[in-house]
Amino acid sequence: MSSGVWFFERTYPSANMTIIRGKRPALVDTGFGSDLPRTISLINQAGIRPMDIQYILNTHYHSDHVGGNSWLQKKYGLDVATHRWEGQLINQRHQEACCARWLNQPVELYQVSVLLADGDEIDTGGNLVQVCHTPGHTLGHISLYLPDTRELICGDLLQTNDVGWINLFREGVCSLQISLDSLEKLDKMPIHLIYPGHGPTIKEPHLVISKAKKQLEKWLTQPEKAAWHACKRIFAYALMINHGLAHSKIREYLLSCSWFTDFCYHVFRVEPADFVQTLLQEMIRSGAGYWQDERLLPGTQYNPQVEDWSPPAAWY
Repeated sequence: MSSGVWFFERTYPSANMTIIRGKRPALVDTGFGSDLPRTISLINQAGIRPMDIQYILNTHYHSDHVGGNSWLQKKYGLDVATHRWEGQLINQRHQEACCARWLNQPVELYQVSVLLADGDEIDTGGNLVQVCHTPGHTLGHISLYLPDTRELICGDLLQTNDVGWINLFREGVCSLQISLDSLEKLDKMPIHLIYPGHGPTIKEPHLVISKAKKQLEKWLTQPEKAAWHACKRIFAYALMINHGLAHSKIREYLLSCSWFTDFCYHVFRVEPADFVQTLLQEMIRSGAGYWQDERLLPGTQYNPQVEDWSPPAAWY
């Protein structure tokens, strides 16, 4: 069975990138803004001219998946397609679009041209792609299924040994159950390979889906574990895009973040100022971060921002 895609496993802060083959190829997710030169290099590596891409397809609107959208759209006039719920927020310049403000993650302005829904199909002139609405990580999260090759691009729904972190405050208190329902939906599909948003290709799809379901089922009975999972991943990502944080700046930074204060008040039931040290201790204990010269760095390998890149201005 030949593959219908080119899959590129990428290092944080960018999500993985996939190109669906065909006369009208589609680019799935464009990485973080500072990684744009690498994004262009990978497109060229696949033997494709950027201007020949039919669509940028976004699995969801977080900064590590949509960061290259704006430049590619301005430079080559590419159409961006994503789930209609998220696309409408982006086109309205809604303050909650991309969760950029809540997460304190920069996303440069772009326009969604094609609003997708569950069951829609896209023909790349070589592969038929079916849109599967798989909410949970975000409410507009989609997966993309190639029925002829039984390949699935799943965004941040799951990884080999993990699931996407759950945002109770922007996606709703039922988002754990919603994510579990999305996994149940995939488990009923004939899938040969899964290309996740982070990490390597999943070669035993239904085994990994089963493990992911068990993880979410556990969190349903212990929701505080889901909160810890989210906090560590959001903070580790902040460390990546800031190339670490000085010890003297961490308290000020965390207290300025909406995600941090929301988790403190509404899940852990503590004053945010009292939770700073608790989070730092857990980051070190779990390996999500480490100290180097009085600077907290992420425990996961990442590409520091290029020197001439600066975060875009807020557009909400």
